[in-house]
Amino acid sequence: MSEQAVTAQSEDFSRWYNEIVYRADLAAPSPVRGCVIIKPYGYEIWEGIKAGLDRRFKATGHQNAYFPLFIPESYIKREAQHVEGFSPELAVVTHAGGKELEEPLVVRPTSETVIGEAFSDWIQSYRDLPLLINQWANVVRWELRTRPFLRTAEFLWQEGHTAHATHDEAEAETLQMLDIYAEFAIDDAAIPVIKGEKSRLERFAGALRTYTIEAMMRDKRALQSGTSHNLGQNFAKAFDIRYLTESNLQEYCWTTSWGLSTRMVGAVVMTHGDDKGLRLPPKLAPHQVVIVPITRRDDQLTAVMDTVERLDRELQAAGIRVHVDRREGQSPGFKFNDWEMRGVPVRMEIGPKDVENNNAVLARRDLPGRQGKQFVPQAGIVDVVTALLDEIQANLLDDAREFRDRNIHDVANYDELKQVVAEGAWARAWWGGSDEDELTVKDETGATIRCFPFDQPDQSGKCVLTEKAAERIALFAKAY
Repeated sequence: MSEQAVTAQSEDFSRWYNEIVYRADLAAPSPVRGCVIIKPYGYEIWEGIKAGLDRRFKATGHQNAYFPLFIPESYIKREAQHVEGFSPELAVVTHAGGKELEEPLVVRPTSETVIGEAFSDWIQSYRDLPLLINQWANVVRWELRTRPFLRTAEFLWQEGHTAHATHDEAEAETLQMLDIYAEFAIDDAAIPVIKGEKSRLERFAGALRTYTIEAMMRDKRALQSGTSHNLGQNFAKAFDIRYLTESNLQEYCWTTSWGLSTRMVGAVVMTHGDDKGLRLPPKLAPHQVVIVPITRRDDQLTAVMDTVERLDRELQAAGIRVHVDRREGQSPGFKFNDWEMRGVPVRMEIGPKDVENNNAVLARRDLPGRQGKQFVPQAGIVDVVTALLDEIQANLLDDAREFRDRNIHDVANYDELKQVVAEGAWARAWWGGSDEDELTVKDETGATIRCFPFDQPDQSGKCVLTEKAAERIALFAKAY
């Protein structure tokens, strides 16, 4: 990896992002346009995301399953809003085995339809409810403009699908899963997301209501980081998902779906990264600590490596993810820059004097230069490093929250909204407009309603565009 500096965020954030993704070894270009190869270091971050979510899903009674990648085209067409919402993005297989297929097969863009068909077979009575299913899978949406992790033709995700006896149970499930997404984003990814409801125009195709967690990136653009949908009875009616009630009546189920994708990897990069590279939250970092042995003469190597190996064993025994940089032919300075680029939370340096004095040098990735360096005794190193990782996790969250809050502005009229958006920040404003009014704002400013936050004022106000009575505050921002 070259030690050449990356493009500064302030100069070209998009270029900075692409350089970081590739130079930090998260991904590599693919021979297929719009796709990327996720390299081991990037995939380990995804595995951390997957583990954090999967644990929470199972704790709330959900089970994992897997459904086919190929979906009959007729399934997609059975829910009108659904096919209309996804038709521009569909990849369709028309030939296989050297023959034209009797029915084209859609490459999975999402699985509501094929899972809905399965649910109609699995659910017979109220005793079968609630049915709580999740799958970890890949999906394909034929995007025209792509960017690694944020928007690719193929990406990885989880999609939850559940069926319930009543609207209220489905709504409770939808909100519970949004809470899980928010908890994960805040506690594990150190991303301070805002929970809210999407506008009608921004809803998932075929949903009754869509809820979202929205995050602010370092260029102040919004990133929709996870969504949870109350599908009402739309898909139940399209796929005949019914159950027999205790009173022997046939009723349609109420269903939900919810998903979070490898876009979260991009969110981690863009929320925490700086001009030196990644800054990974310790809970998701593939390596929480990297140990760099430093020797100038061959006769120093044995003593230094004996100490390094001992500290490595102690830290790993405590459950800390450690990597020892044993590369030969690379200077310590090169290694320092390399691990800064990769965002490892703590770098430990061990040289001959550290061996002699029973010390270790710890360098924090979240604090620059000498500010983040400290000399600590080797005795008790596990407690010191554990506390330091907790402090780094909290500091990254605090830093991101302070940045976000500083760049959300309350606006009283449309001119102020346009000015705030033009300056790249988020505008918070009363909204009571129609779908057409919302499109007007989008056309004139490039901003969309990211959500109606759950945290709303007690009083009402006047719509920022129409000046009519408004009951809810909305967040407006340009988004990825």
